[in-house]
Amino acid sequence: MMMIVCLILAYLIGSLSMGIILSKFMDFPDPRTQGSGSAGATNVLRISTKNQALMVLVGDAAKGFVAVLVARILGVQGFALGLAALAAVIGHVFPIYFKFKGGKGVATSLGTLFGLSIFVGLIAVITWGAVAFITRYSSLASIVTSVLSPVYIVIFSSFTYLLPVVGITLLILWKHLENIQRLKAGNEDKINFDKVEVDKDLKNVVDNIQKKSSNIVQDLQKKGEDLAKKVKSSSDDEKKS
Repeated sequence: MMMIVCLILAYLIGSLSMGIILSKFMDFPDPRTQGSGSAGATNVLRISTKNQALMVLVGDAAKGFVAVLVARILGVQGFALGLAALAAVIGHVFPIYFKFKGGKGVATSLGTLFGLSIFVGLIAVITWGAVAFITRYSSLASIVTSVLSPVYIVIFSSFTYLLPVVGITLLILWKHLENIQRLKAGNEDKINFDKVEVDKDLKNVVDNIQKKSSNIVQDLQKKGEDLAKKVKSSSDDEKKS
């Protein structure tokens, strides 16, 4: 019974799509309506800023970790804990709160790996980063990491997690079928590491500094003019006397 409760909770937590939620509170469009149509961090990076994409990435990974952590706290272990991880990723891909249209599950899966084994999570993140940096393909990094994750689990963690992690891998590969076709055709989009956009809050700070600087300059000019008038007036009075 507790296992069923944990699976439901994990799915509901996974359904909290950060890309969609943050788009409602921050200044960027619903990622399902632009770019690739995915609610994940990579698509948010395409249509928004690095800061906002990073927030989505961290949020989606965190919910995967929390889903597994909650299951651990409730006493779930072994194969059932792996199923909780799978349920969280399914929730991200098919979120009940957002008409079952979510992301591709990569960030959330990384979060669940941290929940199952911190060491495996670290290796998975390093794998993703290395492949992404070398090839500049986010999709290829996600595919390679998801394929290697079951191997990492068996070698560095517990064999009991294997089947659920394989399920996560198959789900991610299925969501990346179009990316695989584009990679084969050589027209897959690359990560633009040189992309620089000014964060809205930072822009506001800069604008405020410019306004204050302008006001200070105007005040100094006015004071200078007043001082010059006083000096001239004193000089005229001395001449008259």
